[in-house]
Amino acid sequence: MYHTWMRYFTPGPVHHRLGLVCLGVGLQHGALPTVGPRTLDHHVAVVIGAGRGWYRTPDGERTEIIAPALIWLVPGVPHHYGPDPGGWDESFVDFTGSATATYTELGYIETERTVVPLSDTAGPRAAVGRIARAARRGNPLLEVETAAAVHELLVALRRARADTNPAGDPVLTALARDAFLPLSVAEHAARNQMTPAELRAAVRRGAGCSPKDYLLSLRLGRAKELLAATELPVAAVARRVGYEDPAYFSRLFTRRVGTAPIRFRRQQGRAVPGGWSDRVPHPEHPPTIPTAST
Repeated sequence: MYHTWMRYFTPGPVHHRLGLVCLGVGLQHGALPTVGPRTLDHHVAVVIGAGRGWYRTPDGERTEIIAPALIWLVPGVPHHYGPDPGGWDESFVDFTGSATATYTELGYIETERTVVPLSDTAGPRAAVGRIARAARRGNPLLEVETAAAVHELLVALRRARADTNPAGDPVLTALARDAFLPLSVAEHAARNQMTPAELRAAVRRGAGCSPKDYLLSLRLGRAKELLAATELPVAAVARRVGYEDPAYFSRLFTRRVGTAPIRFRRQQGRAVPGGWSDRVPHPEHPPTIPTAST
C-alpha cells in the first residue's frame, strides 16, 4: 500500500524566460510502484527521506539506494528505479529551463552520479514544501513562486550532499582567508600543500569555477564594498584587495564589472563618518536602528 499526492504545471512561454520553471511536484510514501524503464525530456530531483531501494542503469548495473539520498533524472537518459518491498518516503520536483545548463556546469546538477548520498533532507524538503504550498488551486503567483523555489531546491540539494563539510569547504575557506594577499594561484596552492592542478580540481568541485575566478570574485566584491562605503583612493582600494598596480586593478574592475571604479563609487557611494565597518551581521539578526523602547 502507498500514498501519493502530486501536482503538475504547464508554464507559459513568458515564464520559461525566467530560465528555470517547475513542471510538477509530488510527495509519496509506502510501497510505491517501480518507475520505468522510461526516458524524460526534462530534469527531476527525487529526494528519498526514509527507506531504501535501487536504481538500474540502461546496461543493467544496479545501484543500492539508502536514505537519505537524491536521485537525479536527466533529459534523454533512460532510468529505472523503485523502493524495496518495505517502501520508502519520496518527494520529487520536475523542472526545466535554460538555467539547468549553468547549474550543471557549476556542479549543482550532477550528470555523472545518478544516486547521490545526502547528509539530511531537511533543507531540500523545506524547498519542496514551498512548491507544494504554492501549488494550491488558483494561486496567481504559481509559476514564478514555484520557479523561485526550484532555484532554492538546487542550492539546498548542493548543501545537503553527504560529501559537503557543514563547516565549509576547507580549501575555499583558506582561499577566502588569503584572497587579498598578492599571491599567484601557484602560491595559494603551495600554502595549502597542493599542486596547482589539485587546487584547480578542488575549487572546481567546491565552487564550480577556477581558483582565479573564485579569487577575483572575492577581491572585486571587497573592492565594491570599499568603494561604496569609504573614501579611500582607488589606489588604496586596489592594494587592500591584493593589487599593487592600481591601473591594472582599474582595467580589471572595469572589464569584469562593466564600469570604472570611480563611476561605481559615484553610483553606489554610501560613505559615512568613521568609514566602512568590517562587522558582518548575522542573517537572522540584521542591523536595526535603536529606538527609545530598545
